[in-house]
Amino acid sequence: MTEIGFYHLTRTRLDQALPKLLGRVLGTGGRAHVLCGEAERAKVLDAALWTVPDPDWLPHGLAGGRDDALQPILIGTEDAAPGNGTRFLFLVDGAASARLDEYDRVFDLFDGADDAAVAAARGRWAATKAACHTLAYWQQGPGGWEKRGG
Repeated sequence: MTEIGFYHLTRTRLDQALPKLLGRVLGTGGRAHVLCGEAERAKVLDAALWTVPDPDWLPHGLAGGRDDALQPILIGTEDAAPGNGTRFLFLVDGAASARLDEYDRVFDLFDGADDAAVAAARGRWAATKAACHTLAYWQQGPGGWEKRGG
């Protein structure tokens, strides 16, 4: 079963937390697919990843281009195999995937300051638990990500 980590953002915004997590995936030689709930969010994240200071280089592209297979990180809104051989899926802004079993690890990031986002994450937790996936709950603490349950 796929390992699914729920990442409760309490200290930083998504555009600040996501680059560090993606950098860790790239550091292991992995490839990632960032699945967004809206096309506008995908464009904003695409632009933001070019300018982050840490890590200083996150090669990526918007999904649907002719060079998808070459991109270590693809950002998009379609719940489809991205074509870059990814084993890591990042779900942002409440995006959901029916293809969780196709990934080694899924990162479900949600905004702790948004009550609706927290409630939706609880619903996704219950659904993935019922599907017998391995779950972990991570929350931002003073020293970084702290595992709180699973």
